[in-house]
Amino acid sequence: MSDFNLVDPRGWEYDLQSVYTAYLGHFQLHGIPWYERSWGVFFESFEEFLTFSWPVITITDCWTGKAHIVTRMTSIGAFLKMIKTRFGDTLTMVDNILRVQPFETSQRHMRTISDYASYKKLHSTLPAAVLAALKARVRSGEPKAIREIWDSKDKTFLAVSFESSERNPSTCLEWGFAAARCSYLDAVGVWPPDPEANYRRGHYIVTEYADKVHNKHRPNFPWAYSFGDSQQIPKSKLSQVIQAVISPDSETLPNSLVILIHEATGDLRRLEEMKIKLPHNVLILDTAAYERKLFASGQRGPMKDPNGNPHTQESVLSLTNMLQSQGVDVQCIMQNAGNHAFMCLLGFQLLIDQENTKIPIIRGGNAIPAMMRSGSRSSGGILTPTIAFSPSLPIPMMTPYGIMPASSPMIFPGLSPDLFMDRDSNSSSRRGSGNFPNIPTGDYTRRASTLSPIAQFPSRKDSDGDQDVTARINGLRIASA
Repeated sequence: MSDFNLVDPRGWEYDLQSVYTAYLGHFQLHGIPWYERSWGVFFESFEEFLTFSWPVITITDCWTGKAHIVTRMTSIGAFLKMIKTRFGDTLTMVDNILRVQPFETSQRHMRTISDYASYKKLHSTLPAAVLAALKARVRSGEPKAIREIWDSKDKTFLAVSFESSERNPSTCLEWGFAAARCSYLDAVGVWPPDPEANYRRGHYIVTEYADKVHNKHRPNFPWAYSFGDSQQIPKSKLSQVIQAVISPDSETLPNSLVILIHEATGDLRRLEEMKIKLPHNVLILDTAAYERKLFASGQRGPMKDPNGNPHTQESVLSLTNMLQSQGVDVQCIMQNAGNHAFMCLLGFQLLIDQENTKIPIIRGGNAIPAMMRSGSRSSGGILTPTIAFSPSLPIPMMTPYGIMPASSPMIFPGLSPDLFMDRDSNSSSRRGSGNFPNIPTGDYTRRASTLSPIAQFPSRKDSDGDQDVTARINGLRIASA
């Protein structure tokens, strides 16, 4: 291979091997004895055909996702001109050559192939080209590509979520995940996954910050996990737990893991900051981008935004609004990493298979023990909340969006639940339009009341220390190697 240059992929659409086979078919169809002609040496084998020296690039088909080594029409014309000039015979342009519409739009590396060894070497790079294109297609929310990986039933869909300190975004306060291991579920005859029974999920609160760090502008609720029990974990062990969930695989084939986010690029940055080794071949799926593509293609039907205005292709639905558009009554607090991860996975499954997906009963009940408990630890290291009511204490209020403790900031009338419950703060405009009133910008510091965990309960330490956490890591792995 030589002449290494960058070229625009437009116009490079003719599969090189198809050029060779198309002419052999043409000769057979029209009874042309090519083997008796002097130029027939070029068609004795594909290796001889390559001796013409073909300029080629590698691309993937935007529809099938398959990779191809392609050339241009001008190069085919140059080959036919060579036949006429050197041998005096005229070959017509055939019309049964496989044409490929490139998915790639950026410049591609052009190489000149003149022997089979060079072609074979270039052909070995096609799986990596397929992977690169698949990653881009899935990340952009392309419905066809996402449908294919869902229908393959061999992936593990893993939603992850972090809650971080407002003052220091690199400080992780809690981490949550929810996963559906489709290959295992399909093997045991369960399809599609039942969110209530089949989602593996977890919620971890960093011990050093438990009941100590409270965000002011976008309050966090670490004790409001609605889908199980939370676990406390030392800061030094959190990255080890997260890494245990993600297993490395081949560098050229798609990993069995698909990481789900909802317009939460900050979660990906947090993984990088924690030096989590995310395999190069893991697919990342943004459910917000997927929803937009579905809506743009007419697969979601007419919709209205929280203000009552028609939903447009440019609109970005927050996770809470997306779930509500799917008929989910969001009763859990979304500013909890575990809840957000579970609901992100549920929202994705509803987008791709709403008809067959069972919506679990989502309770906001954990919001009460989240703020009104005397904390204790079970022997297995699981937080076991205990509700402790007192006649002298203010009672939590029930809102249309779940149970809110009395020590929480007030909910402004007429607001979307996103404003308080959704962690996707950049998903939509939240000031001064329609039903979204202007929120006062004064100092609304969250004051500790008699219900506040920071006032009532001391910081809890892991009684078994690092050994207790390390002992639980072995069973965390979700993606198979």
